[in-house]
Amino acid sequence: MPKIIVAIDGYSSCGKSTTAKLVAKQLNYPYIDTGAMYRAVTLYFIQNHISLTNPKEVESALSKVQITFRRHPELGRNDTYLNGSNVEDEIRKMYVSESVSEVSAIAEVRHALVAQQQRMGKTKGIVMDGRDIGTVVFPQAELKIFMNADPLIRAQRRQLELMEKGDIVDLGDILENLRTRDHIDTHRAESPLRQAEDAIYIDNSFMTLDEQVEVVVRLADEQIGLSLRRRAANKA
Repeated sequence: MPKIIVAIDGYSSCGKSTTAKLVAKQLNYPYIDTGAMYRAVTLYFIQNHISLTNPKEVESALSKVQITFRRHPELGRNDTYLNGSNVEDEIRKMYVSESVSEVSAIAEVRHALVAQQQRMGKTKGIVMDGRDIGTVVFPQAELKIFMNADPLIRAQRRQLELMEKGDIVDLGDILENLRTRDHIDTHRAESPLRQAEDAIYIDNSFMTLDEQVEVVVRLADEQIGLSLRRRAANKA
């Protein structure tokens, strides 16, 4: 069976990561959370007081950053490890969210992580979500999805996610954080967030999670079938 790359891009807290994880599970593909990679770098920069305006300091810090993903046997999730330490919960906190878009806009950071991501997808058969997967990381991906939702709904989803982890954050603060991140993500010079020309747009404001997964899996199955037919035609 031919393997494809499923690239899912979209705005912060639009639910793309949750959808991507379940799509990957149904397709039996590895899931790569690129947002977690940028959050891990951000955490490292914060902890080590890295100056974001000093390219040499940034490059030196990046050479000391190793990001890996490991399956959590009890929770059934992929946890993010930074230099051998599990940082999955820490990177989701608001203080990291407040800085991640600024760190992600740094060219050296993007170049380093894009190279890692491209190596991960070299043999295809993956689901990857982020901001520039379909436009920069895998412009040749067989299936590209661009997800979005109403900003207030995104803020409410983010607030619920934080509450489940014991963090109580005002909805207005979350909404303002999302607006700031949206502006940085869409206006940065390096790999800005935008919809690829051949990406399929999904507004999931009023869709259930099951509905989102069903749509993406169906589209993936169609692309796998198309790849299979092309392979058969080439052999004929």
